Amino acid sequence: MVFNATFWINFFHDSILFRVIIIIFFTVIADRIIRKLLHSSFVKSSKYLRVDPTQFNFLKHAITALIYVIGVGLAIYMVPSLRTLSVSLFAGAGVIAIIVGFASQQAFSNIISGVFIILFKPFRVGDRVKIGTDKSGIIEDITLRHTVIKNFENKRIIIPNSIISGEVIENADLTDSKICKFVEFGISYDSDIDKAMKIIQQAAVSHPYCIDNRSAEDKQNKEPQVAVRVVNLTDSSVVLRAWVWAKNQKESFLMHCDLNKTIKQAFDKNGIEIPYPHRTIVYKDKSYNQPKRNKNRKKYRTNAKK
Repeated sequence: MVFNATFWINFFHDSILFRVIIIIFFTVIADRIIRKLLHSSFVKSSKYLRVDPTQFNFLKHAITALIYVIGVGLAIYMVPSLRTLSVSLFAGAGVIAIIVGFASQQAFSNIISGVFIILFKPFRVGDRVKIGTDKSGIIEDITLRHTVIKNFENKRIIIPNSIISGEVIENADLTDSKICKFVEFGISYDSDIDKAMKIIQQAAVSHPYCIDNRSAEDKQNKEPQVAVRVVNLTDSSVVLRAWVWAKNQKESFLMHCDLNKTIKQAFDKNGIEIPYPHRTIVYKDKSYNQPKRNKNRKKYRTNAKK
């Protein structure tokens, strides 16, 4: 048999079977590559977030099903007699997708948000976070549907991922766990400001949770370990603020509580006043009339003469 290159080129070019085989081959290859990439990404993210990687299996299966539906549909479309069937297949898949999408729109939104949380890592299990303005605690679990936060009352807050993705997240442990705590006190205008600043500085430096966060340049310039500044002059007080560093969020909270007590006691011993508001109360009750006031004054004068 004489090899005819032109014949075989035309055969492969015009052969429907060859096109179908090529489409199926590339469908299988694409499925394996995508599954491998997803698997490595999910396993890596699972170790980082300390969650079970089997939670992502259904997502891989769903992507595989979608790839094969597209591949099989294209293969069928290559056969002229089956093109009507392929069109019906794609149309039916589209209708089913629309129905499922409307029926489980919120569920899919949570799943997609969960995938984004796993990939972009705004927080991890064990991080201390504040979600929005009123939800704070420690991340206890992250799933594809929701995130579980254990608050400081040992209660669990379960937030859907679609909601948590739209909130402002304050993470104390994302890159650097050190915390700069503001310790503020208001003293009266008659008090010694320099003495009060020295008391705050000494109390902060002596606390066991206070750390030295100065750079080498700051130490060379002899900057204080704890800086204390006058930050505001209000109607009744001079506001002093100290910038005190702690190793993490928990220690910064405990340090702040201790310093409030220690500095207040030191102020009392050294005669530094912490002012409190004074109010003048005016009675506007009509029953408290003028004749009654005069009567009270008369009694007072009589008692005074005696």
